[in-house]
Amino acid sequence: MKFYMTPGSCSTGIHILLEEVGAVFEVYIVNLPAGGHLEPDYVAINPKSTIPTLVRKDGSPVTEFQAIAWWLARQYPKHRLLPEGADGEVKVLEAMDYVVGTIHGQGFTRIFTTPNFTPNPADHDVVRARGREIVERGFAVMDAQLAGREFVAGSFSIADAALFYTEFWADKLKMNLPPNCREHYLRMLERPSVRQVLREEGYRV
Repeated sequence: MKFYMTPGSCSTGIHILLEEVGAVFEVYIVNLPAGGHLEPDYVAINPKSTIPTLVRKDGSPVTEFQAIAWWLARQYPKHRLLPEGADGEVKVLEAMDYVVGTIHGQGFTRIFTTPNFTPNPADHDVVRARGREIVERGFAVMDAQLAGREFVAGSFSIADAALFYTEFWADKLKMNLPPNCREHYLRMLERPSVRQVLREEGYRV
């Protein structure tokens, strides 16, 4: 398989899942800040110009964090990245979608790509502040869900990989994580797959 990713981005979460299941894959770095996602060769693989992209053995690409994570969980069932039963699976998908769609998609996106939300530089501080509000509220929601649990669904799942990459961003921005999220983040940092991925992506662990 071929894995198209940008170090330190949301693709870090998928990178972790690939290592968790012991998948054999080649890494292709997409230089997102330099516009690598807009290069014709990459657009031919993923017309949405987003990361990550996982090209499977048959040559077909899968895009979007949630879709790739779910496919990996289904493709490697012995690693139990999803709970058994529809109710448990729905809870994981619900949490993962909230993290990726809201904490990342509505919150951190306003912080990292502020000009996309307003052409007026005078409004940038307001946009970033709104992003932080969304992120903080999102972590408060996840903090409540983590109460009394080590992981989002009790045991490690694809939702934890999603939550981790947003916690990682918060840590790098020196944002305060609520207690349960902080414990989850520290717990994730001790996982061998996480430590390996962070080293490979150029971070000290």
